[in-house]
Amino acid sequence: MAAARQDVDCDVLVVGGGINGAGIARDVAGRGLCVALCERDDLASHTSSASTKLIHGGLRYLEHYEFGLVRKALAEREVLLRAAPHVVRPLRFVMPHTGQRPAALIRAGLFLYDRLARRELLPGSESVQLPAHPAGRALRPAFRQAFVYSDAWVDDARLVVLNAVDAAQKGACILTRTACTEARRENGAWRVTLRKADGTHKQIAVRAIVNAAGPWAAAFLDGAVHATGAARAPTKLRLVKGSHIVVRRIFDHDDAYLFQHDDGRIVFAIPYERDFTLIGTTDVEYVGDPAAVAIDEGEIRYLCGVASHYFQAPVTPADVVWSFAGVRPLLDDASAKASAVTRDYRLQMDDEGAPLLTVFGGKLTTYRKLAEGAADLVCKALGHRAGAWTAGACLPGGDLFGAVPDSRSVLEFDGWRSRLQVQYGWLDCPLIARYARAYGTRIHTLLQGRAAMVDMGEQVLPGLYEAELDYLRRHEWAVTADDILWRRTKLGLHLPPDAPAVLDAWLGAHPLPAKAASK
Repeated sequence: MAAARQDVDCDVLVVGGGINGAGIARDVAGRGLCVALCERDDLASHTSSASTKLIHGGLRYLEHYEFGLVRKALAEREVLLRAAPHVVRPLRFVMPHTGQRPAALIRAGLFLYDRLARRELLPGSESVQLPAHPAGRALRPAFRQAFVYSDAWVDDARLVVLNAVDAAQKGACILTRTACTEARRENGAWRVTLRKADGTHKQIAVRAIVNAAGPWAAAFLDGAVHATGAARAPTKLRLVKGSHIVVRRIFDHDDAYLFQHDDGRIVFAIPYERDFTLIGTTDVEYVGDPAAVAIDEGEIRYLCGVASHYFQAPVTPADVVWSFAGVRPLLDDASAKASAVTRDYRLQMDDEGAPLLTVFGGKLTTYRKLAEGAADLVCKALGHRAGAWTAGACLPGGDLFGAVPDSRSVLEFDGWRSRLQVQYGWLDCPLIARYARAYGTRIHTLLQGRAAMVDMGEQVLPGLYEAELDYLRRHEWAVTADDILWRRTKLGLHLPPDAPAVLDAWLGAHPLPAKAASK
C-alpha cells in the first residue's frame, strides 16, 4: 500500500465492493493515494453480479431523451472493449419489428445510436428480413422484419474482480467480508470501525471516505456515519428490482434478441454460458433489505410470457434452470414508471470536515467514468495533484498485445486464444477457452510452473482443478463455493446440485497458508 500521512492509516477508505467501489479504489490507488476498500460480503455479491451482463449505450434511453447518458455510455463501450477484451465482447442484437413503434422511428433511433459517439469496433445497424436471417428460425413466423444493431456483453462479476485486482496491484488493500460499522470525524480525519466476519473489530484513521455502498448508500449514512450537514441530507434513492431467468439454449446462433413488450418494456434474450439463454429483466419497485431480494413467481411468469410471445418454442416456468435478482439503486427522478427512472449517477461531496463522498445511481457501463469523477473530487478535497489515467489502461488480463488498450485485442481475440491452445497444448480446448475468457493474459500466472494435466492438481469438480482454486484464493479473494461457482466463474450452471457442498468441504479441508491468501 502507498504510504499515507503519518497520523492516519490510509488516505481513502472506499465502502462497498461492487463495480463502483472497485472502480473508484482502482482509480484513486493509481493516482498514488493510499487506499483501502471494505466490503461486508464478497466482491460483486449483490447488484453488480445481478445485471443483464451488457455494456451498452442504452437504446431505450433515447426515448426518454437521455442523449448525454447514451453518448457517455457509448463512448465507454469502446473504452471497455479495448481495456478488457477477455470479459467484454461484441454482441449483435436482433429486434423483431412488432408495429408498436413505427419502423421509421426505430430507424431514426438506430441512426442516432450509431452516431452519438465515435464507433470503431462494432458494425452499424441494419434492417433484415427474418425468413432469410439465421435469427428468424427460432422466432414465430408472424415476425417478418427485424432491426439489428451492436452492443457488448460482459461478465459483470469478473469486471468487478479485475478492478479490485488492479487496485491491489497499485497498492490498495482489499478487505472482503469486512463491514464499516461506524465512522466519525476526529482531529481532521475519520475514525472508522471495521468488523470482520469473525466478529472482531478494528479501528483505523483515514483522511476521506467514499460511500459506494449501492443500495445501502443511504443506510450507511444514516446508520454508520456520525456527521452533520450534507451527509445528513442525501440525494434520494429509488430501489428497483431487476430479475432474470436462465433456461436451456433456445436458439442456435450467437446473436441476442431485444423484445418489445405490450407494456412498453423491453426484454433481452441473450446467449449465455454456451448452453443457456438469459432472459430479462424486470423493473419492479422494491422496499426491504436489498440482501434479501429474490425473483417472485409473477416475474418468472412475465419473462416466460414475453419470451413465448416471440419464440416458436414456448418458455414455461418449468424450463427455468436458474434465476437471480438484484436491486438497482437509482436516482429518484420522480418518473412514474420504474423502467423510466434515469440510469445516470450523482456524486455528492460532504466536505464539512474530513471529506465524505457518496455515490448515488449509475450503471455498469459508465462505472469507469463515474470512478474517474469520484477520484477527481477526492484528490481535489485532499489537495493531491494527479490526473485521470484509466481511459488509457488495460484491466488485468486485457493486455493481449501490449500494455496500451488496442483494437487488435477485440478484433483478433480468437487468434490470440488459438495461439494459447498451441502454447498449452496439454489443456483440452473447452478448458483453455474458459481460461482465456476469464483470465486473459493472467492465464500465464494461473498456469505458471505447470506443463501437464498432472500439474493441475486434484480435479475437485468437473472442469475445476486445484490449480485454479489456488489462483482464485491467492489472487481474487475467493473464500466460499458461491464465490467460485457463481462470481469468479459460472460453473455452478454446469454442475450438479451438490457441487457447492462438495467444494465447500474441499475448501475447508485445504486452507491456504495465512500469508498466501488474498489480502
